Amino acid sequence: MADITRRFGWRHLRSAPTAHIRHHRRGKLVHDGPGLSFWFRSLTAALSEVPVSDRELAMAFHARTADFQDVTLQATVTYRISDPAVAAARLDFSVDPDSGAWRGAPLEQIATLLTETAQQHALDTLARIPLSEALVDGVSAVRGRIATGLEAEPRLPATGIEVVAVRVVAIRPEADVERALRTPAREQIQQEADRATYQRRAVAVERERAIAENELASRIELARREEQLVDQRGTNARREAEELAAADGVKAESEAARKVRLARAEAEAARAVGEARAEAQAAWLRVHGEVDPATLHALATTLLAENVPRIENLTVSPDVLTGMLAKLANGGSGGGRS
Repeated sequence: MADITRRFGWRHLRSAPTAHIRHHRRGKLVHDGPGLSFWFRSLTAALSEVPVSDRELAMAFHARTADFQDVTLQATVTYRISDPAVAAARLDFSVDPDSGAWRGAPLEQIATLLTETAQQHALDTLARIPLSEALVDGVSAVRGRIATGLEAEPRLPATGIEVVAVRVVAIRPEADVERALRTPAREQIQQEADRATYQRRAVAVERERAIAENELASRIELARREEQLVDQRGTNARREAEELAAADGVKAESEAARKVRLARAEAEAARAVGEARAEAQAAWLRVHGEVDPATLHALATTLLAENVPRIENLTVSPDVLTGMLAKLANGGSGGGRS
């Protein structure tokens, strides 16, 4: 909407760059173009504001397919007014010189024209295809048919309107039909999910079986190794006993041989000692046999004196002394005789 202000009986209009202004004064065109700004008198001015920007028109309508199923089509048409002069001549784009508002509803007229034209071509396209095809390929088919139909519509260029783009957002059946159509796919998805679950369980069971077999094989191998260990321990124990017995035998033999050698050595020593003693005794006897008896008596007395305990005081009566001397004299004489 144009911005109009008042100053001393004059009006000043200021438009946007996307609005095309046409100013007639007394039937003559004095201003024509987008984004204008000028002064005018309201009593002699006829103003028109034509938007030249791209505009979006959303539309939704019901249609019926070849198999008599109701569907809802949602589409959007982008258009613009390419010839503002023609559009202003065919549609009422006049604005109030005091407020700047449109006196009519030109955009609603354009929307009605585009909607009815697009709807006509969409209905004709959907009526020729079944519901399944409409849901699969209907979007592109309807979009192409609407675009072609709008380009071929003679009223649009005659009104100065150019269609920029056509978009079909969705084609949807009724709610219960849509649920029915979703059922097979959902069932298939559920079957796939169940199959995946069964496969996962089967894989899990197979893995558990493999784990159990591995555990059993491990236990068998452990038992076999334990058996080998027991056998090896027995073998080691027997070998150790044999080695100990052999060592004890060797030790006993060594000890016996040592004792025999010791006994022999002791016997030899005893024999040697006996022989030495015998020789010494024989020599002693031989020496004593050659010595004078008086000397022997003196030696005997000396030995006796050495082996007799110490006597502090000895009292000898004359009778005993006389007898002892007599015995010694007799002994000595007899020895001399022999």
